[in-house]
Amino acid sequence: MVKYDTESDRLNNTFSALADPTRRKILLYLVSGEATVKELAEPFNMSLPGISKHLKVLEKAGLIERGREAQWRPCKIRPEGLKEASGWLDHYRHFWEESLDRLDAYLQQLQGKNLESGK
Repeated sequence: MVKYDTESDRLNNTFSALADPTRRKILLYLVSGEATVKELAEPFNMSLPGISKHLKVLEKAGLIERGREAQWRPCKIRPEGLKEASGWLDHYRHFWEESLDRLDAYLQQLQGKNLESGK
């Protein structure tokens, strides 16, 4: 398991890893189960060293685990790796929902005033 100094370090690594579309696609692929580096490289038409670099970033962010079974190095997703990022996003989702609700109420109030004044 990866150790971090701060929550900020964990979030930075998570969001940095998720910023790349290839890494997001790798995670999507791993949702259906474990896969080898070779299996992951095939849909991307990418070299094994190239896909390995992406996997290292995902592993450092705590989003995947790479095991060892003889020469086979299966990769699997770590859903708990997204838990902290999800919590951080939820905080802001609540903020924006409340802000939009207040804006909606204000716009309805303005619209009511306009109807009353005949505009």
